Amino acid sequence: MNADRLPGSFPDIAQSWAALQAQLPITPIRDEHDYQTMVELASALAAHLDGKEDDPLADLHAIVSDLVRSWKAQNVTLPKAEPREVLRHLLETHGLKQKDLMGIASPTVVSDILAGRRSISKKVAKALAQRFQTDVSAFL
Repeated sequence: MNADRLPGSFPDIAQSWAALQAQLPITPIRDEHDYQTMVELASALAAHLDGKEDDPLADLHAIVSDLVRSWKAQNVTLPKAEPREVLRHLLETHGLKQKDLMGIASPTVVSDILAGRRSISKKVAKALAQRFQTDVSAFL
């Protein structure tokens, strides 16, 4: 891209970028912590958008989601196992506890799933897939 065609000078763009980053932690994903931060941002943006494709933040959500998918494709491998074992793997990999999934299911439900006393419902599977940025089929 030709620098003469940018809508501002680099110092102005750097200042705008710094102001945006002060509000949203948009960074390249270099490690698991960055990955988790970007997954949380993607989830928050998705909740804000709630299917509204004409929202000005839709492009930002697409960019953040692409970063998450790209990093995950290179760094996260799901085991080919029962859905509860996939969930167990993801909890361990992300350093999460059952209570960290409170917005998705109660700790009791998560405990029952992990113990094999309960299967993962379609609603919970969809929420888990969104939370971990993976395909819903991993939980069904």
